[in-house]
Amino acid sequence: MFNLEIMDIVWAIVVLGATGAVFGLVLALSSRAFAVETDERSEKLLSILPGANCGGCGFTGCALYAEAISKNGAPINKCAAGGQKTVNEIASCMGIEPVKSDRVVAVVKCSGGNNAIKKYEYLGLHDCLSASLLGGSGPNECSYGCLGLGTCLTACAFGAISIVDGKAKVDSEKCTGCMQCAEVCPKKIIVPVSYDQDVIIACSSHDRGAVLRKICSIGCLGCGICQKVCPSGAITLIDNLATIDESKCVDCGKCASKCPRGLISDAGLPSRQEIEAMEAAQAAAAANTAAPPSAPQA
Repeated sequence: MFNLEIMDIVWAIVVLGATGAVFGLVLALSSRAFAVETDERSEKLLSILPGANCGGCGFTGCALYAEAISKNGAPINKCAAGGQKTVNEIASCMGIEPVKSDRVVAVVKCSGGNNAIKKYEYLGLHDCLSASLLGGSGPNECSYGCLGLGTCLTACAFGAISIVDGKAKVDSEKCTGCMQCAEVCPKKIIVPVSYDQDVIIACSSHDRGAVLRKICSIGCLGCGICQKVCPSGAITLIDNLATIDESKCVDCGKCASKCPRGLISDAGLPSRQEIEAMEAAQAAAAANTAAPPSAPQA
């Protein structure tokens, strides 16, 4: 009786082991039959990409972009976060010539902030979307301007945005051009601009000049002076707003120097406010030099 029980246990172990071996063999054969070949270049490209998964390349993540390059010949210069260094490494991996990085940066097309008149003091959620739903377009008289509550700042994974003088400001050196800030901006006034573009018209208002003059001290009046002085025809007025064509701009700075509101900025030239500050400092220094020395006290 005892021997029969032992034999039953042995046979059970043998059957179980044989069954496991059969299933293991089936799984091994299946894995080889249905195996998906991995592209070594995709894995190499993924290790080259910064892993930010910011979406600036047009794909939802670095893995999909790497696969698109290796399998579908996607452009190699679309990684906003990686810059030229990443482009060069991708070109080396793919065995092709490197190209110029197609770098763009975000620009907030509003100079209002504390220069804009408010309809009321907003005390709700510290969120631009929430604020924009109140009073039709938010707490500002200008329905186009930045609300300055920092929703874009929260969305930026690179710390490139700050709130300065009541409006969002982008640090172009930190910005990778992923444009996640633009996705969350309810006013849709954050746009991509070439990193090499110096002249910026930071206003989005389409109000007529007579209206805008009453609600913002710096917004575009649509006066057309910038359009008249532009030697390359890069500036046009579209629905009361001066708009610049980057492909035509030669960075001469004439529009920036002639804008009566000091709205147009040129990275290569001092702003009107900077010029006025320098002139005031020079006038003060000249006045101090011209003033007669005070008589010595007895």
